[in-house]
Amino acid sequence: MPYQGLPVAVRDRRPPVAGAPLWCNAHDYGLTGDGVTNDQPALAALVDRLGDGYAADGRARVIWCPPGIYSIRDAGTVWRSGVSLIGAGPAATRFLLSNEGNRSDPTPLAFWTVLQHGADRDRHIADCTFADFEIDGSGVAMAEYNYLAKGLGLQYVVRGVFRNLYIHHTAASGLGCDFLQDTLVDGVVVVGCGRLDNGEQMGGAGIGIGIGGWGDMERLTIANCTALANGTNGIFLELQKDYWTPPRGYRIVGCHSQGNRFGISDWGADGLIVTGCTMTGNLEAGFDVSGNGTSGVAGRGGLLTDCVIDGNVGDGISVGNTPGPYTVRGNRISGNGGYGYHQHDLGRGYPHPAQDVVVESNEFWGNGLDAIRVDRPMTDAMVLDNRIRNNGRRCADASHGGGESVRYSERSLVDRSATWAQDSHRGTVLRVGRRVAVVATNTATELHLAPVRPDAYSGWSGDTPLPGTPYELPAAPPTRAGIAINAAFDSATVRGNRIWDNHDDRTQTHGMWITPRGSCVDCRVEDNDLAGNAVAALRLDTPPVGGRWHRNHGDQDWD
Repeated sequence: MPYQGLPVAVRDRRPPVAGAPLWCNAHDYGLTGDGVTNDQPALAALVDRLGDGYAADGRARVIWCPPGIYSIRDAGTVWRSGVSLIGAGPAATRFLLSNEGNRSDPTPLAFWTVLQHGADRDRHIADCTFADFEIDGSGVAMAEYNYLAKGLGLQYVVRGVFRNLYIHHTAASGLGCDFLQDTLVDGVVVVGCGRLDNGEQMGGAGIGIGIGGWGDMERLTIANCTALANGTNGIFLELQKDYWTPPRGYRIVGCHSQGNRFGISDWGADGLIVTGCTMTGNLEAGFDVSGNGTSGVAGRGGLLTDCVIDGNVGDGISVGNTPGPYTVRGNRISGNGGYGYHQHDLGRGYPHPAQDVVVESNEFWGNGLDAIRVDRPMTDAMVLDNRIRNNGRRCADASHGGGESVRYSERSLVDRSATWAQDSHRGTVLRVGRRVAVVATNTATELHLAPVRPDAYSGWSGDTPLPGTPYELPAAPPTRAGIAINAAFDSATVRGNRIWDNHDDRTQTHGMWITPRGSCVDCRVEDNDLAGNAVAALRLDTPPVGGRWHRNHGDQDWD
């Protein structure tokens, strides 16, 4: 066969541009890593130098930073395509961000944004890897919150890799990057980020990804990451414009999210896959699907599977104003202070009933209130083959105390005269004068309090009360069901569920409850086992209309 020449990909490989090596040791180009010298100017110059080389010959470059503390002060570095930053591992290579010389500058390690740099689909960042280093954002202080005060803040990224990073105590999001195409976020640990966010402002997450800039398909995987005590979300996806199409292509796999305001949130994706994750100890909800984000658009079409959603202070799963569909399958949803699964209305966003929501083959147990609570209209929902037991743990009567038996600390109340049932005040709001706190768990004589915000030392809204100060605890709701319908629930299927309480002191009062505000029209409620609840199998304050109610086993014949 005659010689055909080299393949096109090989023929087009040009030698690197002079002065822009393919790999360089940062110490050879002005960075010191001594923790004293401001290394930001040298880093910015090197990034520009290598970025120019990539633009000229199309060959990606690597900056290697040996072990050391690299002080990045008073300005962020505008990043360039084709430039990767690699360290010797978290704790070995640390970038210490600070802005004491320029308090108006948010000082991210690297950024490339729409507003500051004109980033868009045609002016994107490509072929960049950030790996094996630490970002310490504790040195950044600002008079007002600035969502740009991130660890990494890149927009419009193609073929990006963020791997084995430890990002902590940034003023805004730790890894706050938007519009990521063909990108991987793997093994990133984010702790205490969003420390200047009041919980209601933009960003402030451990890993916060803005979505929608590339259209209806953005291919991104977030895997094996850990998010701990971040100001808003541990991990979230957020549609950035309400007129953009909710995009597909996202996966969150094998991640752990703990002690954040929300654990993992879907604020506008279509078909997000969340699987094999742990969401625990988050203050408002473990998993959230809602229009809480910038665009006010909730996620839809997602799959939440094979996760452990346990011990969150509020709800396990919180779903607000999604149009549907959504599938929640095969999860353990346990020990949460509020509801296990809560379909509710935010008062804004999509105003119509949620359609085609599936809650299937989950384990619900030990949640503070109802296991499944419907407070927003739903149509064609499927509640299938769930095991729902021992919920309604928030069962205590109203309580008050004070005097010599009462002592307080930053995260507890001890009343030696109390005789509370274990966890009977879980999720309750404790009031001491004008101060409030939320009970995470309790023993017979001690209330353990949730932090007032993520990464906070105290659980109180004000100063720690003085010993003996009187306190008040409200009574629990008297009815706490396995499934509670408190809104229009039309054409739904509830089948094959086992709903019971096997404790000596039963706290799950009913298997299924239709409240005075709820309705069940043309539903199929069949083959459920509702025997063994504290009061009755059913409580029908609003009788069902139409549909089929057959072969349901309970404490009495109610067919």
